[in-house]
Amino acid sequence: MRVWSIFRTVPSLFIVILLMFTFSGAIGAATGGYDNQVSLDTHYQQAKFFYNQLKVASSLGKSRDHWLKGAGNFRRIYLAEPKSDLAPACLFMLGRLYFDMYKRFGQGIDLGDSLSYFRDVDALFPGNRLADDALMAVAGILLEEMNDPRRAAAVYRTIVSDYPEADMRARAEAQLKILSQEHDIPLPPVMVGSTQHLQLTNILPLSYWSSDDYTRVVIKASNPVTYHFQLSEHQDGQPPRLFIDFHNSYIEPRFRAPITIVDGLLKEVRSTQFAPDTVRVVLDTHSLFDYQIFSLPDPFRVIIDVRGAPEVQAERIQQPLPRIAADTAGIQLDRMGSGPRPLPPVSAIDPDGPMQDQLPPAQDTAAEVESEQDIVLVVLKDDKKNPGPAHHQTTAVTFDSVSGETQYSLAQQLGLGVGTIILDPGHGGKDPGAISYGLKEKDIVLNLAKKLAVHLEKDLRARVVMTRDDDRFLALEERTAIANTNGGDLFISLHVNAHPSPTISGVETYFLNLSTSDEAMRVAARENATSTNQMSDLQDILADILQHEKINESSRLAHQVHDAITSDLSTPPYILENMGVKQAPFYVLLGAEMPAILLEIAFISNAEDAGKLQDDEFLNSMAASIAKGIQHYSYATTARLESGVSISENTQ
Repeated sequence: MRVWSIFRTVPSLFIVILLMFTFSGAIGAATGGYDNQVSLDTHYQQAKFFYNQLKVASSLGKSRDHWLKGAGNFRRIYLAEPKSDLAPACLFMLGRLYFDMYKRFGQGIDLGDSLSYFRDVDALFPGNRLADDALMAVAGILLEEMNDPRRAAAVYRTIVSDYPEADMRARAEAQLKILSQEHDIPLPPVMVGSTQHLQLTNILPLSYWSSDDYTRVVIKASNPVTYHFQLSEHQDGQPPRLFIDFHNSYIEPRFRAPITIVDGLLKEVRSTQFAPDTVRVVLDTHSLFDYQIFSLPDPFRVIIDVRGAPEVQAERIQQPLPRIAADTAGIQLDRMGSGPRPLPPVSAIDPDGPMQDQLPPAQDTAAEVESEQDIVLVVLKDDKKNPGPAHHQTTAVTFDSVSGETQYSLAQQLGLGVGTIILDPGHGGKDPGAISYGLKEKDIVLNLAKKLAVHLEKDLRARVVMTRDDDRFLALEERTAIANTNGGDLFISLHVNAHPSPTISGVETYFLNLSTSDEAMRVAARENATSTNQMSDLQDILADILQHEKINESSRLAHQVHDAITSDLSTPPYILENMGVKQAPFYVLLGAEMPAILLEIAFISNAEDAGKLQDDEFLNSMAASIAKGIQHYSYATTARLESGVSISENTQ
């Protein structure tokens, strides 16, 4: 021990040389025994010291022979006492040392040796405190160095299953969730099948939007969850009930109180702990004509659209109202223009406190500021954002400024065609959309929407509802719900495009349908803030839903608007490349009760397009062109209805 204490006072290289001689003298051949004056623990500490010197001393570490001698130090200790408390530690250190050798010298044999030694820790010493660390290292090598996610997942499952109390279990579970999302690898039953509350998926308080003949209910969960639903039979003349069961789930007692919905299609919504591992949500309706249920990812939520019996409104004239901003706190507009009527708050209210206090806080995912000198395209994704504060609504009758009398379009006089138009400026709040050249998508589309609203009120004398009229965040499913509960006749979602290639530019228009191209899927994935893998899953969902959607009318609207834009903006100074009309599965259009389109007016990632987007006159021209396309669609629709042509016919 006296010799070891003086090592601290001499140069490191001399220490290493002296240490090498100490090992060669104190440790014999493979099982040659130890010097009685030196303990096993001291030899282990000396071996670790030599290993650290290999990593920090450049002159020593550049020699592969020195690394092999360092491995020999740990190997001799292990072989001398293979059942000692230090034996698993020696194997673990050998795994680390050979992995460092592989990273330094790039020889595959070292990576194989590293895997073998790490695996030996678990195989020879199961339950040891280092076993889960060694398996974590094995999984990391398989995933990052060998690009084998399925074998890596098998090792992570071993950690979760065999070492439930180990400190690496949480990290292994997190990795398994990522692998399951990115590589379609199933999670182990221990993560999803346990009846212990800590292992169950947490069902969060629901939100809803309701009108006389339509209600959308959104149920969020802390993780993806399996669910099934059924419709009860009519009993004693009462309308049927809709049941949705969430398996392996738990809801906190404070969120189990029934929610009464006043003056809407639904009477009550109840969330109960139906079984130890099952949450049941029950929808009691005044009437039920049709319903749809589907799920969306990031964050996982289940969307329930319930429709009441259609009402005949013959010979009714819809009075045009001024532009308003939809109130996310639950203001419902009477479809005949009688003004706003208060509804209960959008989200379920806990008796003990306000709803906002019960939800997870919003989290920023990236900085929203970009230097003008550093032109980099940034597309942000945020999966934990809550709706911003509600905005109050005002209503008043609009009169013609010249005659002083209320003016009606032909479609409005007939009670047909386009009376209410929903404008949806994309993104907002903590979700800036695409960022490039010092511009943010959310600001551009809000500016465009306000200009477009003026044109629509003037040219079509339409009532315009904006999903947002300021910088606040709205969930995608909330935007469609606003359109449905406000009796919209058209839904126009405004966006700015982006592409990895700065040479791509132009305008393109989308309507909801199964995608026919990879590029359309890429755009939809960006606007949906999700992955292309999850977009592929949505294709299956859409196959069951689209039979109810207004695909043909949306296609007609898309072509009319797109043709107007490309016709008007085809000469200097605002020439736009015609990217065409396309179809793709956009979440924001899903469940719309009216013809709905999504406009990508230009590419913020393209220098020339970005220059146009900064020009207020360009946005004025774009707004006028969109309004012209909507007007053409409105007149064509009215003409078809007057002549008895079915709008369900595909007359493209």
